[in-house]
Amino acid sequence: MLSIKLQLLLISSFFFSYSLSRESPQNYEQWVVRRHVLEASADLVENTSLILAAERTHRKDPLDGLNYYTGGWNISEKHYFSSVGFTGAPLFILSGIWFVGFVLCLLIIALCHCCCQNQHYAYSPTALAISFTFLVLFSTAAIIGCVVLYIGQGKFHSATTNTLDDVVKQAEKTVDSLNNVSDSLSAAKNVGVAQIVLPSNIKQKIDGVEQKINASSKILEQGTEKNSDGIRQVLDSIRLTLIIIAAVMMLLALLGSFFSVRGMERLLYVMAATGWILVTITFILAGIFLLLHNAVADTCVAMEEWVENPTAHSALDDILPCVDNQTAQETLYETKDVTFQMVDVVNQFITNIANLNIPPQAGPPLYYAQSGPLLPILCNPFHPNITSRQCARGEVDLNNAGQEWRKFVCQVSTNGTCTTVGRLTPSYYDQLMAIVNLGRVLNNYGPFLAELADCTFVRRTFSDVIRVHCPGLRRDSQWIVIGLSIVSAAIMFSLIFWILYAREKRHRSYTKLMAACTSF
Repeated sequence: MLSIKLQLLLISSFFFSYSLSRESPQNYEQWVVRRHVLEASADLVENTSLILAAERTHRKDPLDGLNYYTGGWNISEKHYFSSVGFTGAPLFILSGIWFVGFVLCLLIIALCHCCCQNQHYAYSPTALAISFTFLVLFSTAAIIGCVVLYIGQGKFHSATTNTLDDVVKQAEKTVDSLNNVSDSLSAAKNVGVAQIVLPSNIKQKIDGVEQKINASSKILEQGTEKNSDGIRQVLDSIRLTLIIIAAVMMLLALLGSFFSVRGMERLLYVMAATGWILVTITFILAGIFLLLHNAVADTCVAMEEWVENPTAHSALDDILPCVDNQTAQETLYETKDVTFQMVDVVNQFITNIANLNIPPQAGPPLYYAQSGPLLPILCNPFHPNITSRQCARGEVDLNNAGQEWRKFVCQVSTNGTCTTVGRLTPSYYDQLMAIVNLGRVLNNYGPFLAELADCTFVRRTFSDVIRVHCPGLRRDSQWIVIGLSIVSAAIMFSLIFWILYAREKRHRSYTKLMAACTSF
């Protein structure tokens, strides 16, 4: 019902790919098993196929000759990743142009310096003022971009962490509920009163269902812990990387401006070379976060469309599928059947032992001097065909049976027989209540299992993510892209004006020196 990749889906398809990359192709069959928490067999019910986020994912695919991708959101499809990765192509291309262009410019400058022996130091006050103005402008823009990047990464980290925490909590609640169902079924095998126990075939069915629940619950629990730890490491690494980028680029902007204004050209050239590399890296990071932003948006749209049609087969089935109806109904049927059989055990005891005036010669456990008003039987919430049943007049239900039956408990002697009027000994009362409590637990988990069966649980989880987390994830990932783009562009232009301003300042100094020499 829930895949071990539960928490991955609700963050972004980038993190899905992180988890999927850890699975080998040879383990594909294990993926099929993990797709159903309570899967009874490998035969899946075929549903209508649904292409998720088809309009939003209609992008050019470089792996398909730049034809448009039409497969919709699908993290197991390489063409989807190719198409979403292509959205970052402009920034990747820009980083390549900058990297190569800067080198070519340096080579041209070096050749001109070597070939032109007679250098002219023309000085223009206008050029000096303009270069200084743009130097201050782009350096300020770089600092602003660093602030935007720092704030954006903090919000993005908070949004992704909160999303992960919420989904992990949902997975843990599901594991706890499944474990409780399993424990209750296990305890039900041992119920009995006055040698009246569950039929052996029911115990065998309980064993089968219990094994499936325990195995699937363990897979979900271990997978949730493993993948949540892995995602947290990725998130922390991303946060640290962005903080370092923001700090280094801000320091670069400040030092570059300082060296340029002070005319420290050698140090300025070192900063320019460093900035050349950092700008290239930052453009690449901007491209990566742009495709991540698009992947997050694709995932949110895919979840929204799935919520509207949860029973259709789609790519989301590989991450957080609904159980096929046959599997879910089997598990739900077994819990109802066990409840029915336990209530039947109780009523057999009440009808055949507690409410009969058995002669003393019958001896225990049939005779214990029971007497007085008849004990009301327990209301069975199900008919023999496990359809719902309304309680009849005079029956007590699973919720008030203990209170009603306590009125029929007698006091007992040392040999366990009643010394006062009553239909139950304290021992029999405790045995009956143990069965009733188990029946109430199993009956209360019916809605939980039904929600897993008809996708209500998954649909509600997705709706919460779409409403609470998706807007923040899309907005904050976009701010990171904006911050990285501002920093990259600002530092790129700052490098140019650092050098131009330092050059104009050197020419001004040379011109003043030549003027002073001429005056003498």
